[in-house]
Amino acid sequence: MKRIGVLALQGAHIEHIAILRRLGAEAIAVRLPQELEGVDGLVIPGGESTTIGRLMQLYGFNVSLQRLIGDGLPVLGTCAGMILLAKQVIGLNGYSLAAIDIQVRRNAFGRQVDSFETDVQIPVLGDPLYRAIFIRAPSIEGVGRGVEVLASLPDGKPVAAREGNIVVAAFHPELTEDSRFHSYFLGVVD
Repeated sequence: MKRIGVLALQGAHIEHIAILRRLGAEAIAVRLPQELEGVDGLVIPGGESTTIGRLMQLYGFNVSLQRLIGDGLPVLGTCAGMILLAKQVIGLNGYSLAAIDIQVRRNAFGRQVDSFETDVQIPVLGDPLYRAIFIRAPSIEGVGRGVEVLASLPDGKPVAAREGNIVVAAFHPELTEDSRFHSYFLGVVD
């Protein structure tokens, strides 16, 4: 059984844990760096990226997470998690793990009232289309050479990507009943 940690400092960690458990993984809440010991993968959930970043620094996650990611730990970052994993963040005056070669913009689609849902094609998930939920979502403004774009909006703007052991999404897969995105991540953990 895969043991997946879900960073539980702030944000939608409970929903990620529920989906991962439904898929047969042992999903645990990670609130302290020592709880990363023995995990096969990690989810950094959506929430408020500045708050999560500050708490990561306060609790001392920076060194241990950067080491684990460098050693190949698979990590899924959704919404705020994507911001924290990006190498370059437009308008961020805070902490970043700089783990995936993407440039992101915080709150790219507007304020809370501008949140939306839309169907996106995610070829690695197959058919049918995936219902993506965007809440004060970031956007991917640029990708490095080694990054695979997993999904884009109809206007071509990338909203999910992968580079090696890092998978990111601008949307919230934990807020749908469709578990295919989490299943895909569990496949990366193998």
